[in-house]
Amino acid sequence: MDKQKLIINGGRKIEGELSLHGAKNAALPILAATVLIKDGESVIHNCPRLTDVDAALRILSHIGVKCRRSGSTVISDACAIGNCEIPVRLMREMRSSIVFLGSVLGRTGHCRMSYPGGCELGPRPIDLHLSALRSMGAVIEETHGFLDCSAPKGLNGTEISLSFPSVGATENIMLAAVTANGVTVVEGAAKEPEITDLAGFLTACGAQISGAGTDRIVIRGKEKLCGAEHSVMPDRIAAVTYMCCAAVTGGELILSGADIGHIGAVVPVFKEMGCRVYSFGKDSIYIKAPERLKAPHTIRTMPYPYFPTDAQAPLMAVCTVADGTAVFVENIFDNRYRHVSELLRMGAKIKTEGRVAVVQGVRRLSAAELVSPDLRGGAALVIAALCAEGTSTIVGISHIDRGYEAIEKSLYSVGADIRRI
Repeated sequence: MDKQKLIINGGRKIEGELSLHGAKNAALPILAATVLIKDGESVIHNCPRLTDVDAALRILSHIGVKCRRSGSTVISDACAIGNCEIPVRLMREMRSSIVFLGSVLGRTGHCRMSYPGGCELGPRPIDLHLSALRSMGAVIEETHGFLDCSAPKGLNGTEISLSFPSVGATENIMLAAVTANGVTVVEGAAKEPEITDLAGFLTACGAQISGAGTDRIVIRGKEKLCGAEHSVMPDRIAAVTYMCCAAVTGGELILSGADIGHIGAVVPVFKEMGCRVYSFGKDSIYIKAPERLKAPHTIRTMPYPYFPTDAQAPLMAVCTVADGTAVFVENIFDNRYRHVSELLRMGAKIKTEGRVAVVQGVRRLSAAELVSPDLRGGAALVIAALCAEGTSTIVGISHIDRGYEAIEKSLYSVGADIRRI
């Protein structure tokens, strides 16, 4: 357990303006994609300062990519990669490290890595990744927790039909296919904005990709990609999280550098709870909460463009103090109600059974000493602590640092009584 903790005195309204950082879930595959660039530097703007991003940069450095950071910009040079093996200690730092499989295999024809780490959200099998790469000609041996992958005859384009729109599998296929021989067609592809952002970077580098953002992506392989400049999309889950902070405290918040189109399934939930939400200008979202929120009806997590699983825990924290009863159905991951036991310690009324959680709103929560169970569960505890009576302590905040850039500084700037010690 990390030694740092957050101290939050509840009862302060969140009011003011915040600038969103770049999306973790877009930055990571884009950084992995820089491995494929043989000619020139990749310049990635709006790259967030997160521990997951730091882990990705360590992986890049280990395999021979020269990386340097200047503020929110990362510049990488992958012209001379000398290592295609990623050690266990680096793989364990984040689950998304599996995305390096497609890019390293595509670049070098070989890759050896252990199974990835990250949040423990129940089984997240990588079978879709492996079967897709095998269909492209990869030979993959799985022994003692390691993946030994090679492409003795090169990777070849093919038609791949995904049984589930896995974001990670879609990304790995794209990364492997952009320099493969021939045309790869992905049916049942993930449609998340982060997929579109990855395609945008690869296209800027010279890749030929069409259909990103739909369930059918076509990739025409090219022998060589060149360096390009790209700005990472805003973090839509961070946007939802900070909107939850405003909502739960009866506050009023402007998020700049945000795209309301990325959270189209979440905005109606805030409105149902009584919040005013709208976009203005090119990239700003406004939210104003009522004095007492109304509980929304059933919230079901589903792949994009429906309600995102990453927003489930933050919204549940808001619902603990809403008037009425809300029902959550988690359809994406098992073991994603680990934050519930901590919310119960604050006086929340929540019952869970399998994939279903029923939240009966209470008037107020009480402060408590809390343990962050994972990234989004930790964010949920921050949200709950902001509206609780008294002073809450949250430990295990390394989970939160994986996806939120200095969350305490952001919230302090808009009125929260929060500090890190």
